[in-house]
Amino acid sequence: MGRQDSDEAYVLDLCDEVLAERGERQHRFDWLVGDPSPSGRRARLPVDSYWPGHGLVVEYREIQHDRPVTFFDKPDRLTVSGVHRGAQRALYDARREALIPANGLELLVIRPADLAADSRGRLLRVREADLAVLRRLLATAEHRLTTDEDRVVAVFRRWLISRGWTAVLPTDHHTDIEAVRDGRRIVGEAKGRTKEPGVDADIAYGQLLRRMTDTSETTRYALVVPTSGLRAARRVPVAVRHVLRIDVYEVTDTDGVRPVAD
Repeated sequence: MGRQDSDEAYVLDLCDEVLAERGERQHRFDWLVGDPSPSGRRARLPVDSYWPGHGLVVEYREIQHDRPVTFFDKPDRLTVSGVHRGAQRALYDARREALIPANGLELLVIRPADLAADSRGRLLRVREADLAVLRRLLATAEHRLTTDEDRVVAVFRRWLISRGWTAVLPTDHHTDIEAVRDGRRIVGEAKGRTKEPGVDADIAYGQLLRRMTDTSETTRYALVVPTSGLRAARRVPVAVRHVLRIDVYEVTDTDGVRPVAD
């Protein structure tokens, strides 16, 4: 069975359907790498699928990820990690679980037991039942937002995608969101509802200034704030924002997005 016919492909295709976005299969992040080989090279580790528009990574873990399976583990053969493949798999799974959330992305791990499967972990592919489960799991993952800033970023990202932008891995990993469309680029900093909206806005403007490494007119910078932070964001004069190519966006309490036209 090829990868395109595997249970993993079946699950990820259903996730595409639920999320209404085609995930990037076997995506590799620069910050997620394996152990060094004898030559010192560290290969980037793939994730099963990544949906930039949702800030979401899904890993489909078959039974060999949770129990010893000689065929997959190769216990008589050591890897660059100095352990057999089964132990290395567990090591790398733990690395994904630590680094993916640390880099601002949501990680959802799906196992055969979550879906209709037989005793060997093979999926029965009961499509409608599996879709219902995945809708619930994905909804839970997407709403696992810990701060209002998380909400603002997620809403703004969805708004950009709905207008034809493609969310990309930020050039600077501290950036909240970066997106491209037709040769143009948006670099955004977001703030949520806090007791100090004025201080937050000043910090966000400073963060945007540090991101201004691209002098091209095709790159614009976005300050994204909740309604409660809009007045503070507007304190910087329009003429200054125009020169710096900074646009202000309001994210409402009902999760709408309004470009601010001064």
